[in-house]
Amino acid sequence: MAIAEDTIREALKEVIDPELFVNIVDLGLIYEIKQEEQEGGANHVAVDMTMTSPACPAGPQLMAQSQAAVEKLDGVDDVEIKLVMTPPWTPDRMTEDARDQLGIF
Repeated sequence: MAIAEDTIREALKEVIDPELFVNIVDLGLIYEIKQEEQEGGANHVAVDMTMTSPACPAGPQLMAQSQAAVEKLDGVDDVEIKLVMTPPWTPDRMTEDARDQLGIF
């Protein structure tokens, strides 16, 4: 059974960028969330995410924390975190909350 995308996004808000101290959802690092029911009714969640820069040293840590955050949700049986660099991240993807936290107006 599919889980509401908002529920998955809320779980991903637990993942904080260690350099900017803002969660990855508000930073705009989450591009797409897909779910598919697999054989036996297992729920597979795939998350496409990016980094603020291709050479982001926190990339592996953010991906591992994202996977762990989604795996904790009831009804999730399998999680795949895919790093994508297209389209490139820009500050325009940030929410107003992230802009406020970073002092960007």
